Amino acid sequence: MDKQLAGLYSRNPIFKVSETDQFQLSNYIEVAKALSQLTYQSIYIIDYQTMVFDYVSDNPLFLCGYTVHEVLGMGYDFYLKTIPAKDLEMLAIVNETGFDFYENIPVDERKKYSISYDFYLMDKAGKQTLVNQQLTPLLLTAEGKLWKSLCVVSLSTQKQPGNIIINKQGVDVIWTLDVAKRTWVKSYKPKLGTKEIEILRFYMQGMTIEQIAAKLHCTADNIKYYRKKIFEKLDASNITEALSSALKYKLL
Repeated sequence: MDKQLAGLYSRNPIFKVSETDQFQLSNYIEVAKALSQLTYQSIYIIDYQTMVFDYVSDNPLFLCGYTVHEVLGMGYDFYLKTIPAKDLEMLAIVNETGFDFYENIPVDERKKYSISYDFYLMDKAGKQTLVNQQLTPLLLTAEGKLWKSLCVVSLSTQKQPGNIIINKQGVDVIWTLDVAKRTWVKSYKPKLGTKEIEILRFYMQGMTIEQIAAKLHCTADNIKYYRKKIFEKLDASNITEALSSALKYKLL
C-alpha cells in the first residue's frame, strides 16, 4: 500500500462492525443529501472501515473535474489523485495526531469534537485551489472507534495550508496543532464585544463602512476603530479573514 495513503487511515483501524453498530445506518445518507441541498459547500461521508466514501455531493469544488460516480469509485485513491504530495504528508500528520487526541476523549464525548484544516485540491488540469475541510464524527462503533465522518469542504480564506484546529461543541476551548512538534496546543477562542459582533454581521450583509456607521448612529472613524480591534482579536488582516475566523469559531 502507498505510504502516504497508509498514513491517512492507519491510526483508526476497524476490523469488525457489529450488528448493534449496523442499527445506526438508517437514513444517515438521506440527511447528508438534504444538507447538501441547503449549502454551497461540498458534503461527503467517509467510511473508515472500508476506506470509501458513502456519499459525495455534486458541488464541483471537491470533485476536481471528476463526476460523483468517479469519486465514489476511487474512494481513498481520490486523495492521491487530487492532493499534492506535500499536503498529503501534512494530512497524514493530522490523521495520526488527530486520532491520538481522539483516543484520549471519553467515548460519550467524542461526537462533540470537530476538526478544521486547509489544504490544496488539484483538478484534472493541475490547477490547485486552497480549500478548508471540516470533519465531525457521524457514527461510532460500539467500542467508540470513529466509523464514519461527515466532511464539509469550502473555499479557504487562508493564505496557506495548515491552520489545524480542533473544536469542542459548547466550550470556548480550542486545540491548535503544532505540526513540527506534532503536539496539540490548548488555548481559548477569541471573544468579541456586542458592538464588534454587530459590525461583523453588517459586513456579512455587504454593507460599507459608511452604511454601517449610519445604522449604528456613529461616525465612520468609530467603525474603523472597532474594525481594527476585531482584526487584532481574530488575528486577521482584512475583513474577509475576520469574517472567516468569526464563523469558524461560531462567534456570529
